[in-house]
Amino acid sequence: MKRCEMNKSVDIIIPTYRPDESVVYLMKKLLKQTYPIHEIHIIDTETGIFPKELKNLSDKIRISKIKPEQFDHGGTRHEGAMQSHADIIVYMTQDAMPVNEYLIEELVKAFDNEKIAAAYARQLPNSKCNVIERYTRAFNYPEQSRIKSLEDLEILGIKTYFCSDVCAAYRKSVYESLGGFEEKTIFNEDMIMAAKIIQSGGSVKYVAEAKVIHSHNYNCKQQFQRNFDLAVSQVEHPEVFQNIKSESEGMRLVKNTMTYLIKIKKPWLIIKLILQSGFKYMGYCLGRKYTQLPMWLIKKCTMNQRYWEKID
Repeated sequence: MKRCEMNKSVDIIIPTYRPDESVVYLMKKLLKQTYPIHEIHIIDTETGIFPKELKNLSDKIRISKIKPEQFDHGGTRHEGAMQSHADIIVYMTQDAMPVNEYLIEELVKAFDNEKIAAAYARQLPNSKCNVIERYTRAFNYPEQSRIKSLEDLEILGIKTYFCSDVCAAYRKSVYESLGGFEEKTIFNEDMIMAAKIIQSGGSVKYVAEAKVIHSHNYNCKQQFQRNFDLAVSQVEHPEVFQNIKSESEGMRLVKNTMTYLIKIKKPWLIIKLILQSGFKYMGYCLGRKYTQLPMWLIKKCTMNQRYWEKID
């Protein structure tokens, strides 16, 4: 592995909700990274649940508290960024676990290219991940790294703007110059920021060498709700999503997954795939028309109740 120069300061920002012992383990993994970390800022949504060990683990860990009604996917992360003086800001979620000690170094290395303003890690499935979700991870996070810029829109479509704050790094100077994350977002703050970067002439890098373990086994209801929120975010940000269709990418994933299930001789799982895909599509279609729906129905469809309580 080619080592990078350690001349950029790095802060890590992690919003947490009811953190358990796995977050303590995450902190220990981050403190052992080869690239020096200036500060790990945990922004915890107050619930009365917080491991005592986290408070005294390291003087590099700073903990701040917010009330549940204050949390916002974009706004909370942006507030963390505004409190940082680092060159590079790394965002992670509490359930993303570094595969090894080179995670931060691999992400920071991407910024040796001055055009790159954001870099995100590869997500690998955990041991409990089901077959369909395992393939979805491989589809969205391949083995090869890639730099994405405006020229890729014609080829990649919506995936040009794909970026995930499960584990993503941003060049702070560019982040600030573009206004940072939207301070009120139901979802997709990372893709919206990536779009700003690319539309302004910058680049986003997918770094396959930077790896975290992160996956979910969502049921049909959760798939519906997640895709409802995804569609809402797209409607709320036409400047990013208006002229780019995302349905075709979803269909490509379904077709490829079917082929994979036949290849591994588990064709009966195609029924589950079709059912899940149907719920995803229904949620997405309903989310596209959320402005025509009554608030009581929106709250049934969303995964993010508090977002709508601020509006209602």
